[in-house]
Amino acid sequence: MAEHDGRRSGGRSHGKPDNFGGARGGRGRDERRGRSGNRDDRRGRGDERRHAQRGGRDRDRNNPSGPQRPGFREERMNLRANEPDLPDDVRADELDPSVRQDLRSLAKDNADAVARHMVMAATLLIDDPQQALRHARAAKDRAGRVGVVRETNGVVAYHAGEWKEALSELRAARRMSGGPGMIAVMADCERGLGRPEKAIELAHSEDLSGLTDEDRTELAIVVAGARRDLGDVEAAILELEMQDLDPSRKDLEAARLFYAYADNLAAADRVSEARTWFERIVDMDPDDALGAKQRLKELPEG
Repeated sequence: MAEHDGRRSGGRSHGKPDNFGGARGGRGRDERRGRSGNRDDRRGRGDERRHAQRGGRDRDRNNPSGPQRPGFREERMNLRANEPDLPDDVRADELDPSVRQDLRSLAKDNADAVARHMVMAATLLIDDPQQALRHARAAKDRAGRVGVVRETNGVVAYHAGEWKEALSELRAARRMSGGPGMIAVMADCERGLGRPEKAIELAHSEDLSGLTDEDRTELAIVVAGARRDLGDVEAAILELEMQDLDPSRKDLEAARLFYAYADNLAAADRVSEARTWFERIVDMDPDDALGAKQRLKELPEG
């Protein structure tokens, strides 16, 4: 469901770091496209968020805690038999070193497979989020006690529209590592599940002192969307006005913030103000990635 307030639409998206899944360098999506099954044209994001999770380091690779339940080995073999294929040219060393460090608690062969699945999840996220999710789930099935793997699964599930799975995985990653984690993504999952009150509660009940300025902006956009879900457009506008709405800003985060602000102004019939902010976005976004030009055309005259 496309919404002009920005949730999961042109003006708003979360969760994909520049080195999402730790992938770096190497071949681009276009070179690998066609190996990954059906293509999906849903969009991803270009957020600068890093993977900060560091779970699983204290696990002895030869001595997992607790006895294995009956049928565990058979279940694991079945899961691995159903994993998506990994192209031969996808290498584990394409994963960012800081993320690969987190996989040291795993046996080497398993760590390499997890890394390659994470690289594929990053590669496919924008063009084929459903196939990316298959790879993220395969990595999680192999390394479910490593926080960054659970976080990756959560982010990919979010982009694939699997809100419940995304929320569960991101919660698990936070339990392993602490900190605010991807709170904006989690709040937006609550919206996706039809629980805007939970999104607002989550934003107001957590310790947000560890968030970056960009993360705070992301969260404010989500909370504004949740307030709008509840029919309170003026509260959504006020939420965004508490952010840095400096018109001289030219960064991508500002463009998303301005878009959400302009859209809510339009929803409140403050058309002249909305037009001014959409025009600013057009100047900032010459490729019209956010769709501000179309929004300007849709605004009533006057």
